[in-house]
Amino acid sequence: MKQHFLENKKEPLKLNITLLIALLGFSFFGLSQSATIRGIILDETNTPISGVNIKAGNQGTASNENGFYELKIPANVDVTLIFTHLSHESVTQTFNLKNGQEIEYNPVMKVDIEQIGVVVINSNTRQKEDGVVTIAPELIRTIKGAQPGVENILKTLPGVNVSNELSTQYSVRGGNFDENLVYVNEIEVYRPFLIRSGQQEGLSFVNTDLVQNVDFSAGGFQAKYGDKLSSVLDITYRTPLKFGVRAEASLLGGSLAAEAVSKDSKFSGIVGLRYRDNSLFINSLETETNVVPVFADAQTYLTYKFSDKFHLNFLGNLSLNKYDFQPQNRQTNFGTLDEPVALLVFYEGQEKDQYFTSFGAFKANYFPTEDLTLKLIGSAYHTTEEEYFDILAQYRLGEVNSNIGDENLGEVEFSEGIGSQLTHARNDLDALIFNIEHKGDYKLDEENTFEWSLKYTHEDIRDRLVEWEVIDSAGFSVRPPIFDIPNEQPYEPFEGPLQAFENVRATNEVQIDRLQAYLQWSKRSTWGNSDVFYNAGVRVHNWTVNSKVPNQDDVSSASQTVFSPRAQFAIKPDWEKDMLFRAAAGVYYQPPFYRELRDSSGVVQPDVKAQKSLHFVLGHEYSFELWERPFKLVTEAYYKSLTDVNPYTLENVRIRYRARNNAEAYALGLDMRLNGEFIPGTESWFSFGFLKTEENIDDRGFISRPTDQRLKFGALFQDYMKALPDLKMYLNLVYNTGVPGGSPSYADPYVFQSRLPDYKRADVGISYLLVDPNKTYTTKWKQKFKELSIGFEIFNIFNAQNSITNTWVRDVYSKRQFAIPNYLTPRVFNVRLSTRF
Repeated sequence: MKQHFLENKKEPLKLNITLLIALLGFSFFGLSQSATIRGIILDETNTPISGVNIKAGNQGTASNENGFYELKIPANVDVTLIFTHLSHESVTQTFNLKNGQEIEYNPVMKVDIEQIGVVVINSNTRQKEDGVVTIAPELIRTIKGAQPGVENILKTLPGVNVSNELSTQYSVRGGNFDENLVYVNEIEVYRPFLIRSGQQEGLSFVNTDLVQNVDFSAGGFQAKYGDKLSSVLDITYRTPLKFGVRAEASLLGGSLAAEAVSKDSKFSGIVGLRYRDNSLFINSLETETNVVPVFADAQTYLTYKFSDKFHLNFLGNLSLNKYDFQPQNRQTNFGTLDEPVALLVFYEGQEKDQYFTSFGAFKANYFPTEDLTLKLIGSAYHTTEEEYFDILAQYRLGEVNSNIGDENLGEVEFSEGIGSQLTHARNDLDALIFNIEHKGDYKLDEENTFEWSLKYTHEDIRDRLVEWEVIDSAGFSVRPPIFDIPNEQPYEPFEGPLQAFENVRATNEVQIDRLQAYLQWSKRSTWGNSDVFYNAGVRVHNWTVNSKVPNQDDVSSASQTVFSPRAQFAIKPDWEKDMLFRAAAGVYYQPPFYRELRDSSGVVQPDVKAQKSLHFVLGHEYSFELWERPFKLVTEAYYKSLTDVNPYTLENVRIRYRARNNAEAYALGLDMRLNGEFIPGTESWFSFGFLKTEENIDDRGFISRPTDQRLKFGALFQDYMKALPDLKMYLNLVYNTGVPGGSPSYADPYVFQSRLPDYKRADVGISYLLVDPNKTYTTKWKQKFKELSIGFEIFNIFNAQNSITNTWVRDVYSKRQFAIPNYLTPRVFNVRLSTRF
């Protein structure tokens, strides 16, 4: 929620508290029969409108320059609010609120029709009832980061872990990247399979220029959402109301979005184009390279209204990720002040990766009656991925000259290790996924709603995996890490065939057929004077895996079925303080997708079972006012008990499963978030999270999982200059304690388990609004724009050295292995220009 009081002046804290107590007391004794309405008044492009007059009988107010208003009205009677503005049609709404109730109402003022309606508020908003966090689209477009988009905001929420600024992947409450659902307009979307590093990823699927609404649930979600273990990101693309163009350009790329609607309003469409070039970040890394990281996509969302009862939507996407990488050299300094050590690497070769995806979906909406909605959704997703590289890395590990004043200061003077590493890959993947689904909902009455779905999915995946790695240390080929074979190289010769240190070769053809269904019931009611909400549902999921090796007749097949009951309950007591309590529980399954079926040797294991998790979530929300501005404190405690766990290793963003359900695990934690208007007219929040997650593999005892991030602190803070409100600033800050990782991929986690250093990052942005859409200009060049702003951004402002993995190098003399951190991006500067026509 946004809010802005120009008349507010910063007072001493003591005076503010005194006034607050006085106001609360006056409100309790003198205004006990009143309610409060507040919100932001928006135009058709979701831009706040200032100077709107709001009348309720003899009472009235006006929206400030950020579109915010607040008005107290009598309780337990019908009160009509009239919103008027010189350049917009009026909006009329009737409310009947309870004593002391506070609601948010954000009207959209249009230029073509007058809006008249009646609203009777009897319960809290949906977001409070089911624990969903709603993020304002304008906030996502305003707050930029190294990887802009909704993921850049999610990382500041409690329970969400993003430890690589170049990646759009995130883990939630101890889960991994594969355990998150993403929907766009009720259509499930997918991401590439072969991505192994954040540098290769490029763009998130979600185009923020097209977004109308963003909902996020970190766990305990309803049965209408699919079968994943961790979270749901539910995106809604908007349906345009008039013609408009939005454009943006920066040193990292650009975007263009256009929207239009036909004269009869039956057809509307929005198209978005994006281009991304990560050279600015990659060239700031320690490895000097010739790199061409090109990422581009085109998306569209079209709607045609055949009649008031039948609408047809189309969602389309074409995406190309092209990553050409030629490393040259690298120097990494580590160790201590007394014993500085450096790794020098000289490279030959190159890497060429390409990921091309196409996605299309139709959704037909039929409204037979006001209470019944029927939908039919059909979608197809196709991806072709290539990952080719041959890179020779020759390294020297040695002591660094630390004598201040010496002409060779900083140079390696004595080599402790010399060797080389040759990596090779020819990986190809072709995946085709079809979905067809029927969905419906029926409102039995004002309190009861039923929702259902039946969905069929066919997945056809063809994969060739060829990877090998040869390591040479001081002229000796290092054999694979098979510890039961004595190997005293380089001191004693090893008599045996030469083998690559790592060698993976596999070819798979896999077809998976899935049949899913759910039925859920929701009810809003009262319990005495308290408002209550119930939700209960069940999902069923059956799948059959058929796997074969090309040119062979043998087919391996397996079929399984799981049932997933889920329930939620929320109560808002009739108390003076605005509080809400909720609880959620359920059985959540994650049937294996292709990646979970493939073991570390690249072979598909069709018998892999669905991972199972029993969720318990308890939540509490407390809404209050401080300094006459709205605030909310949200607290959630959760516990997950997992069985049939499929263990995995995590390197950068690449997940390698063992494809065996040979583990059990648990996750428990506490999430807290305080959000509100710390600065009048802006939304900011501070979040804190505690997590502990461990797994027991083959009954060897519980150890930390790869996502065991114990503590997390995040902050998103916005501010502006009071004397110059068009000059705005934001701070996006994240502190995560280190997760287990950085050990060699072949290491036994029960013998060797270390943690990466804590992840610390702060991004700062400053923007100036050159053309305000709510102002009239006489300057000709400004009249050509609806909005124009320029921004300056500093990513990683404190230049924190964060690492995502380690490179392991052997000392030929002592046979010790050194962990050389692979650092992420340092401080980077960017400029940005944004406009709307």
